[in-house]
Amino acid sequence: MTQRTAKVVRNTSETRISVEINLDGTGQSNFETGVPFLEHMMDQICRHGLIDLDVRCAGDLHIDDHHTTEDIGITIGQALAEALGDKKGIRRYGHAYVPLDEALSRVVVDFSGRPTLMHAVDYKRARIGGFDVDLFDEFFHGFVNHARLTLHIDNVRGKNAHHIAETIFKAFGRALRMALEEDPRIAGVIPSTKGSL
Repeated sequence: MTQRTAKVVRNTSETRISVEINLDGTGQSNFETGVPFLEHMMDQICRHGLIDLDVRCAGDLHIDDHHTTEDIGITIGQALAEALGDKKGIRRYGHAYVPLDEALSRVVVDFSGRPTLMHAVDYKRARIGGFDVDLFDEFFHGFVNHARLTLHIDNVRGKNAHHIAETIFKAFGRALRMALEEDPRIAGVIPSTKGSL
């Protein structure tokens, strides 16, 4: 099996980021971003997606967490796209439902090559600790646009904002794991009638 890994460095006037990713990892993570709750959520992606991820970011946190969160999503998306390559032999589609106490979320992904985000989540408060929940949308938009996939996120129910966020990121990790898995029945074949994704 070809090693599906990548390292991407992205530097702007707002953030300096490096991301290393292994799509066939064991769920190991290492984060230095200055945004603890985002790190907690990214750890869910790693553990449930069995993706190894190292993210280091020096951002303009003296302003707020916006640029750091969005740019991390962009850079992880770039790294995932590079590690995945031509998408030959992957399952392409993935989905997961994940509960946490009263909360339940569904995430569906398609490595379609067509960036689309549908993010239907109604958080019950504006912040989780110090983290602005609006920034989850920025993270996922950045990721989707650069990983070039279709992503549907639906919170089915929930009251606790932390629980809602955690179910989303766990389901996202599990959906990625399913979609990125190599299917031995189509080894070496791009899973599309068009012949490209």
